Amino acid sequence: MDEGRLVGVDFGMKRVGLAIADPLRIFSQVLGTFDPSIALEKLSELDEKEGVQKIVVGWPVLPDNSEGEAVQRVSEFIRRITVRLPHVKIVRWNEEYTSELAKELISAGEKPSMKRSGRGRIDAAAAAIILQEYLDDLTEGDPSSDTT
Repeated sequence: MDEGRLVGVDFGMKRVGLAIADPLRIFSQVLGTFDPSIALEKLSELDEKEGVQKIVVGWPVLPDNSEGEAVQRVSEFIRRITVRLPHVKIVRWNEEYTSELAKELISAGEKPSMKRSGRGRIDAAAAAIILQEYLDDLTEGDPSSDTT
């Protein structure tokens, strides 16, 4: 087993969703949603406490697989991560439809009185979905991700 934890990231200008894989790398779990600068602090704290081997970052390609404006913002966040945690591998993972899936999963699990699902919950759930997709691909033996 590789050493260090795997972390999922769903980057947004206002909020960054974070998720972490269990030590056996079977499932992902939501860590929370944070301001981008606080998210960097949380990643550093997690690395100090448990060690982070790899960060799987949602890569916002457009439906035609082209890279739009959002890719530039995510690239800058990845640059900030690599400055702060140069030893950690970064994996860019296609995040297409993860927010929509997160909304559906949250809505399906809520009681009617809890339908006010904040964006923060969606961002954190999207990070968990991104990481879970990566973990599922690992178990199949050949992750098709792009490593930076």
